[in-house]
Amino acid sequence: MNTTDDVLTSIEEADKRAPSLPDTLPVLPLRDIVIYPHMIFPVLIGRASSLKAVAQALERDKTVLLLSQQHSSTDDPGFDDLYQHGTVAKILQVLRLPNNLLKVLVEGMVPAKVGREVQSEPFLEAQALPIVARFDEADQHLQALIRHATELFTDYVRNHRQLPPEVLSAFENLDDPVRKLYYAAANVQQKVEVKQKVLEAENLSDQFVELIQLISSELEMIRLETEIDSKVQDQIAKSQRKYFIQEQIRALQTELGDDDDGGSELGPLREQIEAAGMPPEIHAKAMEEFDRLKKTPSMSPEFSVNRTWLEVLAAVPWSKRTDDDLDVHHVRQILDEDHYDLDRPKDRILEYISVLNLVGHMRGQILCFVGPPGVGKTSLAKSIARALGRQFIRISLGGVRDEAEIRGHRRTYIGAMPGKIIQSMKRAGSVNPVILLDEVDKMSMDFRGDPSSALLEVLDPEQNSTFNDHYLEVDYDLSNVLFIATANVLYDIPGPLRDRMEVIELSSYLEPDKVEIAKRHIVPKLLERHGLADFKVEFSDKALQRIVREYTRESGVRSLEREIATVLRKTASRIVSEISGATRRNGKPEDIRSTAEYKKLKRRVWKVSEKDIEQYLRAPRFKQKDQETSDKVGVAMGLAWTSVGGDTLPVEVTFMPGAERLTLTGKLGDVMKESAMAALSYLRTNAARFELPDDFAKGKEIHVHVPEGAIPKDGPSAGITMTLALLSAASGKALRGDLAMTGEVTLRGQILPIGGLNEKLLAAKRAGMTTVLVPEANRQDVEELQDGLTDGLEIVYIRSVADALPVAFRSTTRKKKR
Repeated sequence: MNTTDDVLTSIEEADKRAPSLPDTLPVLPLRDIVIYPHMIFPVLIGRASSLKAVAQALERDKTVLLLSQQHSSTDDPGFDDLYQHGTVAKILQVLRLPNNLLKVLVEGMVPAKVGREVQSEPFLEAQALPIVARFDEADQHLQALIRHATELFTDYVRNHRQLPPEVLSAFENLDDPVRKLYYAAANVQQKVEVKQKVLEAENLSDQFVELIQLISSELEMIRLETEIDSKVQDQIAKSQRKYFIQEQIRALQTELGDDDDGGSELGPLREQIEAAGMPPEIHAKAMEEFDRLKKTPSMSPEFSVNRTWLEVLAAVPWSKRTDDDLDVHHVRQILDEDHYDLDRPKDRILEYISVLNLVGHMRGQILCFVGPPGVGKTSLAKSIARALGRQFIRISLGGVRDEAEIRGHRRTYIGAMPGKIIQSMKRAGSVNPVILLDEVDKMSMDFRGDPSSALLEVLDPEQNSTFNDHYLEVDYDLSNVLFIATANVLYDIPGPLRDRMEVIELSSYLEPDKVEIAKRHIVPKLLERHGLADFKVEFSDKALQRIVREYTRESGVRSLEREIATVLRKTASRIVSEISGATRRNGKPEDIRSTAEYKKLKRRVWKVSEKDIEQYLRAPRFKQKDQETSDKVGVAMGLAWTSVGGDTLPVEVTFMPGAERLTLTGKLGDVMKESAMAALSYLRTNAARFELPDDFAKGKEIHVHVPEGAIPKDGPSAGITMTLALLSAASGKALRGDLAMTGEVTLRGQILPIGGLNEKLLAAKRAGMTTVLVPEANRQDVEELQDGLTDGLEIVYIRSVADALPVAFRSTTRKKKR
């Protein structure tokens, strides 16, 4: 293979075309362009170093070395930023422009490469080594390359839209192959790094090879562009032709008076409209829109908008309904099968069905199940739908903050759709489904509107017969729908919305309830889910009780279900391990369920006892609180309601010398702090009544602390607890250790009612309390509690703080009250 020295000639060996060059030349960097020999091109110059290089060249013989930049983003390039091959050029003309710019017209003379770098400041200067290619007419390979390149360039010019025919004429008039090479390369549009390869090729043959590759890639790109353009033009032509034919058909139909449905395209849509069973006024509006649709060009954006609207209107149920199962005994059976306890909501559904049996039709009922997580609100709604034989649709409202989610968007908007209510009716396919509005207390509002306000019309029996969705823009009857809302906290539901619903509270499950639910529902369901339905897996009652007490702390049964699932997974692992051990000895079968060992283990009873629980679930997560029931000074036992049930809340008070102030610790909320202040103010006002010195708080710092300080606490129901704890610390008398209490205290010492009584009494029972102080106003609530909840507890009703004193301090005789 020839080396560069074999194919390139030096300045002395150059033919007559090689110019005589100075030893060094100013270097002019070029951005985004390659200038070839025999090419005349204007260069715009603004850099200070380039201006100085041009000035120096004009002072000498007007010759410069043109080198292209490797990266156009470089503002002040050095030799490392430039390609080493370029073109020696002659400056033909210099034109000064505003803003200190020069427009320099240069003519390429000969290719050259950088020899010795002379200087970089104040401008670039280097030795230029001219490169003159040898052309051997006897080289057939070179002749073939030249001919092929000529054909490709001719094809390129003829197919390129931006090159005039004069370019090809000038190319054909050139006889010198070298001039043809550079002329063709200059007129092909490509990146600098690609065109630079033509200058850097070692000999004339390699240069033509690079040119052929350059033109071939551009021809392929032109071919692809032409193909894409042809497809687009064909599609446009087809669409226009179809439009013209449709317009001609419409014109003929209008002339003949033929009322066609728009052909096969719109015929099915009209059939859907007719079969939908719409009310007369809505049907008339639908047909009016349908007639307008027939006259609308299919290419018009309005055509797709109106057609989609008609399709939605026809898909929404207008008259189709499911037959209600009005057998009261059957409904009761279904509800009892699916849920244990929950008598109040079950009775309410039976009342609803009883009225339906008598009148045949009722306006839609709106129920709201309120209770902590996991007590069965959502599953109860599903059971109600199953018992009635109706379709069940769930709408999750948690986090919804846009009114359009409920009412929809107007169809003029791009991507408009109906709201969640109409979409749910469309999915249900009947006018009387059961729709669950889940987490109605989790909605919020922002600049897009208030979704809870949009629900006012939906949940008002007097208004929802004419519910108007923004997308449909027609009245829709929701009065046949049984709406059931769920919420965790009642006070988070806006007042006007709460006023439209019948609230049914679902309280936390008691421990016996959870054990019974696990036996009846959770264990059978999980056995089936874990492939253990054929095995005799039995949980003892004590095992379930231990899981409830030591591994879960919740109002519902979700965590209980997860823990039981963990036990069953480990049981399944034991079974599969025993089967696998036997099958390895006898050869591995394709399916372990077909083995004799599998059938043998199915007959075994797999008992899960109380002792096995810790082996399956490791150490208990929650230890039962061992409350001391001994009498103490300054310590009172309160009761609190939490989102996972009830809990005991001891309040500790101490008096100590110091600045006269009240210190409250234990991460108390504002309401609880105010309860402590009110309790202290009440005692100071009535010090004589409680046989306390008038100055019992003078010069004393009173510290009130509620243990478990990392847990936030708030609420007014600890008022009586703080009052008695302060009174005990101030008087030095011990409070009963087996006494728990709850109630809000006013500045006059009155005891106000509280909530969550079911959970609080259960917490008192778990903590070993024997007596509980309850506000007199909650007497009715206690009487409605489940049977057995108050067994072992003495409930004492109090109207004021004075009523609590005979019970709270043992030294005082009292008369028991039930």
